[in-house]
Amino acid sequence: MPTPPSPTLSELFAAHPRDGAWIGFLAPQLDAGKPLLWVQERMAILESGRIYPPGLPFPDILHVTARDARSALWAMEEGLRCAALGAVIGELWGDPRALDFTATRRLAVAAERSGVACWLVRLGGSANLSGARRRWRVASAPSLPHPFDPRAPGAPVWDAELFRARGAAPGRWSVTHEPRGGAADPVDLVAAAGDRAVGADAGRRFSA
Repeated sequence: MPTPPSPTLSELFAAHPRDGAWIGFLAPQLDAGKPLLWVQERMAILESGRIYPPGLPFPDILHVTARDARSALWAMEEGLRCAALGAVIGELWGDPRALDFTATRRLAVAAERSGVACWLVRLGGSANLSGARRRWRVASAPSLPHPFDPRAPGAPVWDAELFRARGAAPGRWSVTHEPRGGAADPVDLVAAAGDRAVGADAGRRFSA
């Protein structure tokens, strides 16, 4: 799996605005040992819901509600100036005018300067021009079999497609996650979901 050489801006496109698979895919890659800045645009909250910090595996989340996309992008860029953060996550709805190539380029540069990873979550948005270094589409997939009860669902599985990346080939994978107590537990490959060139990677672990 392609891994950025250093923290940068990545985009996550939800397969459906109410499909929370992107959270399961993203959470194992965040450093729970550092504070996280989580910015939600007002429309993203109205359409997909407000995060519930006690339900997430992170002890320290700084949650910001932004009135519009412009305010959300400003808050994200300001947060990226703080090298003490583990990551900056921003949720935006649709294709707001403020979210153009210049705005995403500014986020990418800010993330790379400070060494703080930035994740831009696109809910109901289209993959238009962007300065993001990694661009993912993530959807829910059938769970794995339960090891003790065949009638019960097992570990969750997500269909993750890297459709654009700087310096890396695109691909598509089925991934899951089994917590191991690390600061940032990578997800596990369970099967190749369509890109035959990476089929031999099934069973390995990766960080996106």
